[in-house]
Order: sequence, then C-alpha cells, then structure tokens
Amino acid sequence: MISLRSVTRSFGATKVLDGIDLSIAEGSFVALLGPSGCGKSTLLRLIAGLDRPDSGQILIHGSDVVEAGPAERNIAMVFQSYALYPHLTVAQNIALPLAMRRLGRFGRSPFGAFSPRVRETRRAIAEAAADVARALELEALVDRKPAALSGGQRQRVALARALVRDPVAFLLDEPLSNLDARLRVQMRAEIAALQRRTGRTFVHVTHDQAEAMGMADRVAVMLDGRIAQEGPPRTLYERPANRAVAAFVGTHSINLVPGPPPGGLPGCFSALPEPAGGPVVLGIRPEHLRPDPAGRMPASVSARLLRTEYQGQEILLDVVHDDGTALRAIADAGAALPEPGGAISLGFSPRDLHLFDAGDGRRRSAPWEAAAPAAIVACG
Repeated sequence: MISLRSVTRSFGATKVLDGIDLSIAEGSFVALLGPSGCGKSTLLRLIAGLDRPDSGQILIHGSDVVEAGPAERNIAMVFQSYALYPHLTVAQNIALPLAMRRLGRFGRSPFGAFSPRVRETRRAIAEAAADVARALELEALVDRKPAALSGGQRQRVALARALVRDPVAFLLDEPLSNLDARLRVQMRAEIAALQRRTGRTFVHVTHDQAEAMGMADRVAVMLDGRIAQEGPPRTLYERPANRAVAAFVGTHSINLVPGPPPGGLPGCFSALPEPAGGPVVLGIRPEHLRPDPAGRMPASVSARLLRTEYQGQEILLDVVHDDGTALRAIADAGAALPEPGGAISLGFSPRDLHLFDAGDGRRRSAPWEAAAPAAIVACG
C-alpha cells in the first residue's frame, strides 16, 4: 500500500535518510524504531507530504505521490504534542478536519447557519464526530476544552480527530512520549485495539522498544539514516541481522564479547565449538545468562559478582570473568546471591548465543546452533 524506494533526504551537508526502501502492507501496524536523530520522524513527514525527499519514490496504492500535497494523500498524522486547538471543545476539535474539507469559508462563518444546505452539512459533521467520540469513549468529554483534559484524554482526542477523516493510513509521531509510564501502557493497548478495530494502516514512530515490540506487526529498526533490519518483533529479538541491531533491540543491553581469529573463542566461551571465517563477536542477552549453582544449564560461566541492582521482579548482576570479560546477567528477585566480590556460576543455553562478524558486524551462522547440548561443556 505504501512503498518507499531509494528515498534520500539531506539537510545541508547532513544526510538524514540514506536510500530507504520499505514496503508497508495495507492494514498493517508498522513501527519505525530507532534512537533520536536516526531519521524516523523525517521519514514520517515525507510519507505525510510535510516534506519532500531529495530523491526516490513514495508510492501510495501504486501511485507516486512525491509531488502531491498532504491533503491529496488522505493520510492522518498524530503529533507528539497532540496539536489540539485550546479554544475549541473536544467535539469541535474532532469535527474540525471535516469542517475544513466540507464547508467553505461562508459555511464555517456564523452566517452559514442561515443556509439549509450548510445546516445539513454541519449536522452530518456533528454526527460523524459524535460517532468517533463514542468509539473512543469520549462522549462525556465533548464539551470540555483541552486544558480540562488529562494527557491520555488529549491523546484520544487527537486520535479521534485523525480517525474522523477516514484516512487511508495513520502516522503517529511519538504519540505517547508525554505520558507517564502507567498511562503509556494503557494507551498502547488502546491504539493497538483501535488499529485492529478499524483495519487501517498504522505507522508508528518511537524510540521506545516496548511500544514497538508490543504494538506493531512489523518493526523497522532505523540506525544512522538507514533501515538496519525490518521484520516481526520476535525475529528482530531472536535473530538480529547485525551487531548494531542486537545492541539496540532488547530491554537490557546485550553482552558483546570480542573474539580472536580462529584458534579459540574468548576465555569464558572457549569450550564452545570453534567458528570458522575470521574474528567474531559473541552476543548473549542478560536475560539468558542466569545464576546456575546446581549446573543444570548446558553451559556455564564462572565469574565474580561486582554489584547488584534490584529491579523488583528481577535483579541485574554485573559480573567479571577471570580473564577480565565484563558481563551483565539477571537473577530472579528471590535468588540466593553471594556478596559482592564472591564467586558465581552463570548458566546459559547455546541456542541463546549470537555470533557476529568482528569486521562488518553481520550475523554469522554459529557451529553450535546444530550441536547437541551434551556436546557443550562448562567453561570457566
């Protein structure tokens, strides 16, 4: 439905988007995930028609819309600031896009009330706005102004104003960043439910991984103006295409352990089958590296505990191996742990290890992926 082909955009000497290729299927929920400055909001503005690419094509239903203005594209955009008019009520804010589209200057003026045709159009607009307000549970708030609303309510009004236009796609630019943590979780569920209910295409820009992974069908990870990887959330987490994606995706930063050329892996992973093809970097996520004093896991690492960080249901562990390799692991809140400075055994499964080329960072196939667990011995 929406396709971007070799799209570039620069501001002065700074290239913000560098050859973006992306296809967004009709009715899908796609998240553009990346750190600040990676170009994701610029890309959203290009799709909306608020900016123009330096080169490349933007196709909607197969037609190139680079020369088309925002109104011609029929795409609704929800901004981080909500962009509500403070002097208008909720009902008026929701109805505004239809009023601008269906009523001329005379129809929007006080004198328009004397025209039967204008009165009928205004009635239809009010009914459409009321239907959308009802769908988003805003009926009790329609006479209030934005200053009398909570952050979550203002967000729903912004969504309602976009929905009333009956657009072909919704573009959401960091719409939840101004909300507190509890309300963000609630609004994530509401937006995802709205997308499923309407069946419309949603493109959601965020730097929050929980938003992207929890709401979207597909996630495009943007780094340095390029799409580093695009696919279902599970694929990005379990099989990152390169070291940069692995380092960015995940609640906790992945452990990356540099490896020497063929002839031996780093000390605490030296018992693993040796990969071929040059220097490598091993990756393992902290949630896959856990205390294992009984040695039940297929492989283990002996280390020294440096510090702990209590997080409620879990405890973050900073440890160091005898060879100086620093690692982060996770323990359950009730786990028995040694005092800082004490020895600790951490277990892991080979299937949770990632192998990356030390040069270009691309994912490499690992020889232990097909190995039986019994073939992996503890290392320490």
